[in-house]
Amino acid sequence: MEKAGYVYIMASARNGTLYIGVTSDLVKRAWEHREGIIEGFTKKYACKLLVWYEPHETIEAARRRELQMKKWNRLWKLSEIEKMNADWNDLFESII
Repeated sequence: MEKAGYVYIMASARNGTLYIGVTSDLVKRAWEHREGIIEGFTKKYACKLLVWYEPHETIEAARRRELQMKKWNRLWKLSEIEKMNADWNDLFESII
């Protein structure tokens, strides 16, 4: 059976730097970003807030959605976040 997947957005702050990623384990991956365990973009720009996520039935579907969203302009991404999370709360506690 194929794993489900998630597309997610991490942010440095409200209207701050954004990172879009994909994972099969949202809790683990968001925790890794929060703790700065993974070297790279999110650690460099302190993207530690999980501000948006979207579940998908398969990891492949999540990857397709991630690639689509990475082509979006910033205003579209901000709008997507605010539809789900108008106050830009850190959603990490709600997923554990």
